Formats: sequence, structure tokens, C-alpha cells
Amino acid sequence: MSIVELRVPTIGESITEVTLSQWLKEDGDYVNLDEFICEFESDKATLEFPAEAAGKLIYVASEGDDLDIGALVAKIDTSVTAGDNGGGSQPVAAEDKKEEAVKEEPKAVESNSTYATGHPSPAAAKILKENNIPTDAVKGSGRDGRITKDDAAKAAANPAPAKKEEKAAPPVSFTPKEAFSRTESRKKMSRMRRTIAKRLVSAKNETAMLTTFNEVDLTEVMALRKKYQERFVEKYGIKLGFMSLFAKACAKALMEMPDVNARLDEETNELVYHDYADISIAISTPTGLVVPPVHNVESLNFAEVEHTIKALAGKARNGSLTLEEMSGGTFTITNGGIFGSLLSTPILNQPQSAILGMHGIKQRAMVIDGKVEIRPMMYLALSYDHRVIDGSTSVTFLVKVKELLEDPTAMLLDL
Repeated sequence: MSIVELRVPTIGESITEVTLSQWLKEDGDYVNLDEFICEFESDKATLEFPAEAAGKLIYVASEGDDLDIGALVAKIDTSVTAGDNGGGSQPVAAEDKKEEAVKEEPKAVESNSTYATGHPSPAAAKILKENNIPTDAVKGSGRDGRITKDDAAKAAANPAPAKKEEKAAPPVSFTPKEAFSRTESRKKMSRMRRTIAKRLVSAKNETAMLTTFNEVDLTEVMALRKKYQERFVEKYGIKLGFMSLFAKACAKALMEMPDVNARLDEETNELVYHDYADISIAISTPTGLVVPPVHNVESLNFAEVEHTIKALAGKARNGSLTLEEMSGGTFTITNGGIFGSLLSTPILNQPQSAILGMHGIKQRAMVIDGKVEIRPMMYLALSYDHRVIDGSTSVTFLVKVKELLEDPTAMLLDL
């Protein structure tokens, strides 16, 4: 017998452990070389694991197991060919034993009862009626159990104690309800969810995080999209969305305010500045939130930003994002408004120093040049690491983003 051991491969520099999320082949199945046999869930992506030889698959690990890099996952018996059953045991023939059913005939119930049994004679009936004694309360001593006059007289002389009538309880004045559920269930957290949880707690505990707020009037942005949307789609094959406008506004502000685009290297206590804006876009997936970056947003046009975001979102939702596509980022944008959020305090995406939170667009009464007007307003939230970014810097950055969005023409003209 020749056995090939299958072990967890090296996936990335920062990944030391994976979870065996599911087997794609059954234990004992014949598998071909390079045929996918299981899926691993890492901190950042789900990866398919191929067979390194052809033969019979033998499970070692189970679904849901956390495995270190290099841990044994399965074995392949290469001595088994595609047509072999793997040496399974032969079925043992056994004679079927039939048991005869024994039918028991019902025994006849012997009875001496006749029509006269329990019936009173005319004289006895008169006595029972006068004394309000029911016939079933008297045992007959006459022939065939007939109730005689003497039986009735004895019953009248020794009446049975009257039964107390039980008063019916008054009806309850409520309508019964169906029982409420009290069941509980448990489900193991996915590796991505566990990683997200650790990073969120780390960001809260290990940074001096603070949030500043402002609001932006999106009247001009919405007018711009309405005016040029058809021509934009016709030329670029994609709609002009809010995200590309926000990303470009943030990229321009980041280039002008490098402190917001910096990160802290805690090992050397140095601030690392970037001359580019790689903006991570938060994307919600069935397995958790991922934040793949759009590289060099400051150098892309609006259509390129839109196409890149669409491609990353598609890969994120079908689980095909690569580790390279998940790496990097100097600033993050998250849009809770698509889920109905009016205001929130987003948590930093370490090692970045700032994150912008977008929220729902609401029609609100605003005073414009002394007049009350209805405007489409959005609250903006900028969470930042106070160790890297001063309060005045964060406020100035958010005001600059607000001004660029309220006058998108100036942003387009790079003014």
C-alpha cells in the first residue's frame, strides 16, 4: 500500500491557521490528481485544496477543525485504482427467518344477563319512583336479577347518600395563546467572523480612536448624476454612483492632508506616509465584511473607480478574492446608509489611521441664504487614531471632503 499525506499548504505570510470549512469529496471516494477535495477558510478568503495524487481518499481532519499550516488533512491510497472498490468487505448472506404469527381467538364472555336483569317489577317500580331512587342504584335479587318489591322497600328504607352537585367553575375570561419558543441553538463562528471580531476589539483597545461628525448637502452631486448619467453609461458601460464621487473627494483631500493618509509603525515608532491613496471599500458578504482596496484612486477617473469597485464586490460575494486583492489600503470608506443607518461611529481598519462613514440620505429642512429649503442631506463620520491625527486635522479633512462634494465641479476641475 502506497500512502500520500495531504497537509495544509502555506497560504500567505500572515496566515498561520485555517479552518476546514467543508469536504468536497466523501471519505473513501476515488479522486483524481488535482481534483478539489475540500475547502479551507482563512482569515481573508476561502481556498479550494486539490488532491496531490490519484487514489482513495482517507479523511484525517473533520469539517470545522482549525488546522495549523502543515497539519495533516487527509491521506490518499495510491494503490487503489478507479475501478477498485477499495477492498471493501463482501456482504454476508443471511437466511431470513420468518416468524409465524399466532392469532389469539378472543374468548367468549360468558354472561347470564337477560332482559329482566336490572328491571323492577311493577310494585317495585312504584316504590322507587315515589322515593326518587334510580333503578341502577338497586341490585335485584329476583329471578335473572329482576328488582323485587322487597329490594325496592329496602332501598327506600336505606337511601344512599345524595351526591353533592358540583358547581361548574365560571368560565375563564382569557383566550389561550400559543406557547412561545424557548429553544436555543449554537453555531461555530466562521474563521472570517472570528478574525473580524479580533481586529475590531484590537482597534478599540489599542488605538486612541475618536470620531468627528459633519453633514453634507448632496444637491449638486445628485444634479450632476442626473444630468450626465445617460451619457456616462453610454460611454463607460457603468452607472456613476455615489461611491466613486466620495472616493475621489477623499483621495483629493488625502493628497492635500498626508497625516490622514499615514499610519503608525509601532515597532519603530515611526509615521509612514503614502504618496498614493489606496482606498479600501467596505463590502458586505454572507460570511462577513471585507475591505479590498482600490489602488491609486487619486490617479483613476470616475469610470475606472466604478468598474474596480464593481469587480471587487462581485469577487467578494462569490468568495473569489485573492490575498493580493485583499491586501493594502491607506484609508477606508464604509457606507452604512445602504442598510438604513442614519449615524454611526465606524471602527478603524488597522493599521490605517482613519475611516469615513457614509449614511442614509434624508430630505431635511435647511436654512439657505436666509430661506428654508428641503435638501438631500447626509451625515458624515470620520473615525481617526488620535495618536497620528490631531483633532483640528480631522475636522479640516472632513470639512474639505464636504466642500468637494457640495461643489463637485471644483473637484472635477481640480480646484
